[in-house]
Parts: sequence; C-alpha cells; structure tokens
Amino acid sequence: MRLIKHLNTLRSWDRPRWQSAGLMLLTGLFVASLIPALQSPHSLALAPALVHSPAFSRKALDLGAFRWQSITVEKGQTVSEIFEHMGLSGKTLQQVMASTAARDSFRRIRDGDILEFEINGYDQLRAMRFDRTDLEQVNLTLENGLVREQITVRPLENRLMVASGDITSSLYADAKRAGLDGNVVNQIANVFKYDIDFVDDLRDGDRFQVVYEQSFLEGKPYRQGHIRAASFINRGKEYTAFRYNHNGREEYFDANGRPLKKVLMRIPIEFARLSSTFGMRKHPVLGRMRAHKGVDYAARTGTPIMAAGDGRIEFAGWKSGYGKTIIINHGQGRTTLYGHMSAFGKYKRGQSVAQGSIIGRVGSTGLATGPHLHYEFRVGGKQVNPLKVTMPKPEPLRGAALAAFRRDTAPVVAMMEQSTTTEMR
Repeated sequence: MRLIKHLNTLRSWDRPRWQSAGLMLLTGLFVASLIPALQSPHSLALAPALVHSPAFSRKALDLGAFRWQSITVEKGQTVSEIFEHMGLSGKTLQQVMASTAARDSFRRIRDGDILEFEINGYDQLRAMRFDRTDLEQVNLTLENGLVREQITVRPLENRLMVASGDITSSLYADAKRAGLDGNVVNQIANVFKYDIDFVDDLRDGDRFQVVYEQSFLEGKPYRQGHIRAASFINRGKEYTAFRYNHNGREEYFDANGRPLKKVLMRIPIEFARLSSTFGMRKHPVLGRMRAHKGVDYAARTGTPIMAAGDGRIEFAGWKSGYGKTIIINHGQGRTTLYGHMSAFGKYKRGQSVAQGSIIGRVGSTGLATGPHLHYEFRVGGKQVNPLKVTMPKPEPLRGAALAAFRRDTAPVVAMMEQSTTTEMR
C-alpha cells in the first residue's frame, strides 16, 4: 500500500518538481564519485594542476624523467646519510665510492657545502655536482656502472686597484680601513722593512699609497694579490717601491731603479717590540750597569727569527749568557748574532743561509727575564748599533736595464699620480 501511495504521489508532480529532483540526483552522483579521489593523497597533489592547467604535461607524471635536486651538508653529516636523505640506495653509494676520483672528491666536502643530484622518480642517480673549492666544481657522471669525473674551473678576472690612507693608529688598522687585507699589509711591511721600523718609526700623519692586484670571481672581489707599486711617507721622507722582473726574478726597486733589498736587514724579526736599545743599561738579571752591545726585541716564544743577510753559519750552539745562539758571517768583516733562542732552525755550522731564511725561534735561554731576541751587528769584530749603522746598498739598475724598468713601471706610476690628483681635488 505504501509503494502504491508513493507512485500516486509521483504521478501528481508537475514539470518543475521533476526538474528539481533530477538536479538533486545528478549532484549526489557527482559528489559520490569524488569521495575515492579525496581519500588519495596523490590525487590531492595532482588535482590543482589537473583543474587549473588543461595543458598539463604527461612528463610531470613520468617517473623516469631525471631532475636536479640539491641538499646542504649539515655538520657531522656523512656521505651515506646524505645519500639516504636523497632516497638513494646503498648500492648506488657503493657504486659511486668505488671510484677513486669520487672518493677523493668526497674527502673535500665540508658542512655548508651544497651537493646537487640528478635523480628520477625511481631513485636512480645519473649525475651529481658540488664545489671542491671556490674556483673548482666537481661533476660526477654515472654511466654503465662507472663513475666519470670532470673538473670545471671558474675563471678569475684580474684588475689593478689603488688604495691610500693616513696613519692614525697602526698600519694594520689604517690599511684595513683603506680596503686592504692582511696579505697586502704584510707585503707593505716586508717591502719597506729595510728602511722603516713599523713598530717604532710610525707617526700620526704618515701616509701610504698602494697599487695592488685584485681578482674577481663572477664579478665580486675574491682575493688581493701582489703589490705592484707602493709609496710610504714616514716622518716626512718618501719611500717608493715598484715590482719588476729582473733577470727572471721578481724584485722591488725604488723610483731610481735601486733594489730595496739591502745586503743586510736592519730588523731580523717581524712586528716585535723594541724592548732594549744599544748602550749602557742596568742588566735585568745581574742588577748592575753594563754595556748592552745589541738591541732586544720582545716577542712571543716561538716567533720566527730570520737571517739578516746571505752568509754562512759561523756558530750554532750555547754561548754563556746568550743561551742558544747563532752567529752568521756575511763577508767583508760583517757578522750578526742572534741570542736567547728557544730552538734552532734546520741550518748547521758551516752551512750557507739566504737572507730571510728562518734560522731559529724566539726564547728566553741564557740570562733573560722573558722571551726576546738579542740581536747584534758586528763590523770588524766590533758591535755597532744596528738601528743607526749605514747599511750597504746594492747596485742600482743602469743603462738598458734602467730604461726597461722605467718603461715597464710607467703604467703604475701613472695610476698613482692620477689617484693623488683625484684625492687633492
């Protein structure tokens, strides 16, 4: 009876009611068809692309397509952990590590490095790349079970730059303020060390100017190189230096073509403090007035001590109050003595030594209250003050050699003059 009643009701519906019922039925069927799709996470990810992009490419669904992916190496992360993170199998790792080239490259990987992998949807590795240095990129390609390595070198662009500044506190601080790094500052000190004591001779108002090599990597400053020219005004006197290749050797000459490298260095230790001068003084250990026939430079134990000039080791051993001592014979009646060493260099008695070679380390052996170098300069067996004695000068360039020097250094001379003119405007 209930069914007959429903049928009679349906017979009584007019056309609009039938249209409304049909629309509701179609809506219900559409919603029911969406429920399985909504339950699938993969369908959720693809649904927006399918709806909004009618031209959706089949390649996006191609699991065999290789694409580059990257990972940043974390501190303490191992290569196996990196491969696992990228979804690569242990077999793939073994295949890569079987290559000597790959193993050597992986040893250079550090935390913060970025590794790139070319992988497909089946977690297959076709290639990878990473930076071995700032200038070198390693490219590894897997082909038929073998790993092929290729190194790509990024080119550097080199330019000459000019920097200048006034001394207001120290050479390091003021040079840094002018945009120079420690490498260039050390070169300035090394170039002019025969004439300027950068610890005690500097005064406020001294001025420096430098033409130096600057390399650029991908348009950004990368590294500062050699000084090509420099000038330093110390206590009103100007000193100049120009880098020039003479007889196959890069050396520095002044504006007149005379080598800056003297026969003997005035100070055989870098950036040490003059702690005791030449002359009479009260001995710090013996406690009585006594002639101090050298100069003392206070420095940390282990600070390198250099040979003041070319010569031959005349003595190397313990010498009473001097402690561990080296004496070098430079010829023409000139010798230098280095006392209170903590250790000797590689040179033995009778061996030849070149100027600037490390002959020992600062210490406090013998009669010394603290680590320092006792340095003596002797002429004809008599001690003289190394800070005041006139050092022998090398021969300058002459004739054709001087003309070639002036011709080759003309561009950097012009750069310095132009920079000075610009600053004065």
